[in-house]
Amino acid sequence: MSFIIQYLLHPRSVGAVKPSSKHLARKMVGDVDFQRAGCIVEIGAGTGVFTEEVIKRKRPSTKFIVFEINHVFYKGLKKKYGKCPNVRIIHDTAGHMGEHLAKYGIPKADYIISGLPFASLPKEASGQILRECRDCLSPKGLFITFQYTKWKIPLFLGYFPSISIKKECRNIPPAYVLGCRKTKKRKQKKDVTT
Repeated sequence: MSFIIQYLLHPRSVGAVKPSSKHLARKMVGDVDFQRAGCIVEIGAGTGVFTEEVIKRKRPSTKFIVFEINHVFYKGLKKKYGKCPNVRIIHDTAGHMGEHLAKYGIPKADYIISGLPFASLPKEASGQILRECRDCLSPKGLFITFQYTKWKIPLFLGYFPSISIKKECRNIPPAYVLGCRKTKKRKQKKDVTT
């Protein structure tokens, strides 16, 4: 089944009529330090546009946990990436992330990359998933998501007080990539000694 059919069948959970562009995918992983990452999580992987970028760049020893609730997309991801080293494709909601990380002996994720359509998800589901992401992210970790507008930024600020924004115009529609952290970066004090 094509992406557009899955959108028509499940518009609230798929959230777009076509997959993200390669340009957006590269921007989504641009701030990931693949040499240091011990665990990367992806939620709402869809057809695997972001998944492919992570697998191309990650070290074989880096654990990569991929969540997809849509059965058709899950089967496609499992077939394509299920045998890659340290990759786990999970058919479940990201709201159960903590349980799955514990199952694989992973205390926290260094990066969480989200393809979820928070603009169309029910408020309760969005809250549960964002709480889980915050709780499963390491203290210095980064939660990366994208949105087509900025109107959901206040929602993300409720869970991640520090957010950087980058725009990617080479996507249909253009998108904002949000890099979200659990703590605000401290401003360095100016040296006032004479």
